[in-house]
Amino acid sequence: MTTLGEAARAVLLTPDPHDKRRAARALARAWRQGRLDHRCDVAMPDQPAWPAAPQLLPPNQMPSRRKGGSERGRIALIHALAHIEFVAIDLAVDLIGRFGGEFPRRFVDDWVAVAADEAMHFALLDRRLRALGSYYGALPAHAGLWEAAQATADDALARLAIVPMVLEARGLDVTPATIDRFRGAGDEVSARILARIYSDEIRHVSAGTVWFGWMCDERGFNVVETWQSLVKSRFRGSLKPPFNDSARHDAGLTQEFYAVIAS
Repeated sequence: MTTLGEAARAVLLTPDPHDKRRAARALARAWRQGRLDHRCDVAMPDQPAWPAAPQLLPPNQMPSRRKGGSERGRIALIHALAHIEFVAIDLAVDLIGRFGGEFPRRFVDDWVAVAADEAMHFALLDRRLRALGSYYGALPAHAGLWEAAQATADDALARLAIVPMVLEARGLDVTPATIDRFRGAGDEVSARILARIYSDEIRHVSAGTVWFGWMCDERGFNVVETWQSLVKSRFRGSLKPPFNDSARHDAGLTQEFYAVIAS
């Protein structure tokens, strides 16, 4: 029987975006159908395989984007979001393959569902780009999204603290305004796609918060203090308001976590 780790590694080493999307969804189906052994004893790659396009640039070299009023600006914003969702597939799969053996099966249940969601999100955004006359890879993209995975490759607790509970939580803060921006431009199709992604991301942040708390309990750590310590030591940026306190609360990420250490 193929192991969970082998299946995760195969997804990570798939460079074509559409093949990677299909592979992530196939991994989720295989897990749900009981066709993967719950073993994660295969080394995950330090860097996933990615396509030649989009060109990846450092954050300070990314071209500035307009707010999304013009069609050109909306295409650039959708492209940036598609890249985030593409990398999010690898982030979820790497979490499973690298750390899945440290958790009960319910953890894998949650995160294969997240990986399948991210694959679906990428497909929706890529399809929207094509409807607007563009495609994923047509514009440069942010090169720094994988850095959080590299910085937390040694510790499941650090990975959960940073990726779902900081990076994905930031999406909860900014997405409602982006939805309003698309609606203001008359692009209801894109707005509905982002609304679907926003709803799913609340569940993703919740999964991170739940399993972070589970592992803290296993190790005998204080949940809030441990999260704050890991954010200070492992996250290169800073936590910047405004925060979507309501959505964060729905995900279990209450103000006691972030209010004290926010800049």
